Amino acid sequence: MSRRVLFEPEASTELEEAARWYEAQRSGLGLTLLAAVDVAVEHLAAWPESGSAVPGVPASLSVRQLTVSRFPYRLVYMIASEELRVLAVAHTRRRPGYWRSRTQP
Repeated sequence: MSRRVLFEPEASTELEEAARWYEAQRSGLGLTLLAAVDVAVEHLAAWPESGSAVPGVPASLSVRQLTVSRFPYRLVYMIASEELRVLAVAHTRRRPGYWRSRTQP
C-alpha cells in the first residue's frame, strides 16, 4: 500500500527555488531535478522505511532522509500513520539541520 506524500510549504518552496536555480544554469536541468524528486517520492510512497534515520533526531519522531539521485539534495521526511510529510528538500552540504524546527506537528 502506498502512502500519501505531502510537502510542507517550506519544502515546496525549497524545491521550487532549487529547480529555478538549476534551470538558470542549463535549460532543462530544473525539470531533471523535479523528475528526480518525483522518482524519490514514488519510492518513499511505496517503501517509507527505506530512507535512513536522521542523526540527532529522536527515533520517536520517525524522521528519515533519502538522497535525490544525481543532485546534492535529500528529502527529509516524517512518517505519520497515514502519510509522509516532506519537511525539507535540503542541500547535502549547506546549513545542516536548519529544518529541525519543522518536526513539530
